[in-house]
Amino acid sequence: MFRLRQLVLAAQQLAPVERALRELLGAAAPHRDPDVGRFGLTNAVLAAGCDFVEVVSPSAPGTAAGRWLARNGGDGGYVLVVDGPAALTAPDRLAALAVREVHRVELPDVVDVHLHPRDTGGVLLALDAVDPAGSWRWAGPAWTGRSPSCAGGLREVTVAVPDPDEVARRWAALLDVPAVGGGLGLDGGRQSLSFVAGAGDVAAVTAARLALPGARPDTADVGGVHVQVVPLEEET
Repeated sequence: MFRLRQLVLAAQQLAPVERALRELLGAAAPHRDPDVGRFGLTNAVLAAGCDFVEVVSPSAPGTAAGRWLARNGGDGGYVLVVDGPAALTAPDRLAALAVREVHRVELPDVVDVHLHPRDTGGVLLALDAVDPAGSWRWAGPAWTGRSPSCAGGLREVTVAVPDPDEVARRWAALLDVPAVGGGLGLDGGRQSLSFVAGAGDVAAVTAARLALPGARPDTADVGGVHVQVVPLEEET
């Protein structure tokens, strides 16, 4: 099973985007990961059902996120993180697919690999394999080595890219799932990842829909991404 587990927004200023997301998602206080400081970033990770929305912001010059913000012309969807089986992250598999790794960490509860965007054709894609299933170290102690009770999460994500058909084919190979109608189906069909033609040559997540328990239907443009929240109960 492959699941889109985390959407990462890059923002020039962390606080206003974090506040807007917390209000829209009805999220509790975020987890802040001090380890992102070594990449010259500050962050906030918000739980959204069983999935997560993170905001990162440069705290030092010369960061990859800062360069992406400059190319994008402002805030936007910067990274997608997919949770899948351990075979997904195998170095020999990725090498055979001619994709370079820009970051790899292997811990007892997670293997986390970031792929070079020039080789994926889209936004920065991270592949994670967690143990136990459902855990998510990046969300803090409550999710490290265990999975709290949860329901709902990310349902649809739209990524603007220069060549949607080619990127859909490329990501289908990277995630070992079929490409259907210019997009991918994940998590047993509960999630949809769509690629559309962008206005420029920078790939960015432009829209996301989340289904959350007891949510009030709402939409807002937050951090350069059009975010829609619907009640999870509408799906059942």
